[in-house]
Amino acid sequence: MSNQIRSLKPNSIWNHFADINAIPRASKKETKIIAFMAEFGKNLGLETIVDECGNVIIRKLPTKGMENRKPIVLQSHLDMVHQKNDNRDFDFDTQGINMYIDGDWVKADGTTLGADNGIGVATIMAILASDEIPHPALEALFTIDEETGMTGAMGLKSGRLSGDILLNLDTEEDDEITIGCAGGIDVTALRKYQQDLLNASEYTSFKISVKGLQGGHSGIDINRGRGNSNKILNRLLYNQNENFGMRLCEFNGGSLRNAIPRESDAVIAIPLENKKGFLIALDENISDIKNEYSSIEKNLEISAIAHPCPSECMSKTSQQAIINSLYGAHNGVFRMSPDIKDLVEASNNIAKVEIKNGVAKILCLTRSSVESSKTDVTNTLKSTFELAGFKVSFTGAYPGWTPNVHSPILKVLSELYKNIHGNNPQIVACHAGLECGILGKNYPEMDMISFGPTIKGAHSPDEKVNITSVEKFWDYTLEILKNIPPKESVV
Repeated sequence: MSNQIRSLKPNSIWNHFADINAIPRASKKETKIIAFMAEFGKNLGLETIVDECGNVIIRKLPTKGMENRKPIVLQSHLDMVHQKNDNRDFDFDTQGINMYIDGDWVKADGTTLGADNGIGVATIMAILASDEIPHPALEALFTIDEETGMTGAMGLKSGRLSGDILLNLDTEEDDEITIGCAGGIDVTALRKYQQDLLNASEYTSFKISVKGLQGGHSGIDINRGRGNSNKILNRLLYNQNENFGMRLCEFNGGSLRNAIPRESDAVIAIPLENKKGFLIALDENISDIKNEYSSIEKNLEISAIAHPCPSECMSKTSQQAIINSLYGAHNGVFRMSPDIKDLVEASNNIAKVEIKNGVAKILCLTRSSVESSKTDVTNTLKSTFELAGFKVSFTGAYPGWTPNVHSPILKVLSELYKNIHGNNPQIVACHAGLECGILGKNYPEMDMISFGPTIKGAHSPDEKVNITSVEKFWDYTLEILKNIPPKESVV
């Protein structure tokens, strides 16, 4: 299948994309891709640096006639989100991504594709490897761990880069130019709980599963009304909690903080005398939920399958508190921006729930383009979880990127887009996290912009990249490189 991908145009991008997709590159597990990129730069005879964090910097001199243009930084991140369908047997630590062509799209077989941000990485590699593309002096910055903490961007020291302009290739609509993004913070709620012994002769046990949801990017897709498997499953538990003597034994749902959870399951026990009433009520609840989501979650599956009865379950007091707190914790859009049309200002994703063996852990990712609003969301969560006895911690905070509508490079890109396509691009800020805000702290004078090809379903196994869009993006990028303004000019 990779040979089919390599035949696509522009060949240089797709060949490099196939190369890096053969290498496991999960966030915080980038050792192999770092080594690959460092070798790539050295084999080209270019100055190549791996910094203390693992970021790879490759420098290339300007082409003839471009010596007087402003130096630029081309930036993308090396890591990708590793997500797979529950029925897919796949080892991200050892296997490369299995890609295929579906019409005008490149997809992966039951896993994330890694177009986010692999297409950006491959594009920069194609520029570095070419002797025919006009460009000013450039530094290629390949950061690590963008998806789970942005620690690469955070750890990049001031003085490492000398460019005047940064082109971030991590936007996912080919008609958009991004000039701002949300900041984020991880919220973790943790508590221990008492367990009670279960008499298997008195109970019947079930594994309740929620699956088939679309999931997606917890920033870009948070306003699309998609189901959150953790919230749906907890809603079912809440509805059965008091009426049928339900006992919660385990809860496991979601995976990464920046992915809307698609699959969750819980193991519960019901007194034998309440089994019939429980199943009738559960079916009614399931029917209600499926009806609510019927127009958007067409593949939603909710099942209750007989399960061996565990020997222990959560104490009734803890069960009541934890289920209630998870029900009350905010998930989804918290506030829309009053200043930018259709922009989510603040949101929260209840990303992962782990309840087992006396420990309950709930992981969230809160995003906001306004710092005070981000604080409001996190305090809402903290208050809710603390009422249930959780200890709440805030970690991994990163800043947003404040839009600059007067950016000189924005003017260049906007005019080029209009000249090429005959219409204006959309100038947007996004609710996702981009590294520009972090990089801007150490490089406040650097003019930054973000753009990219059309990618759908990022952070989920539905991820796909549009083939025609990649060619459009490539041609646009080459025009941008040719039109970087002179050092002394004022745009």
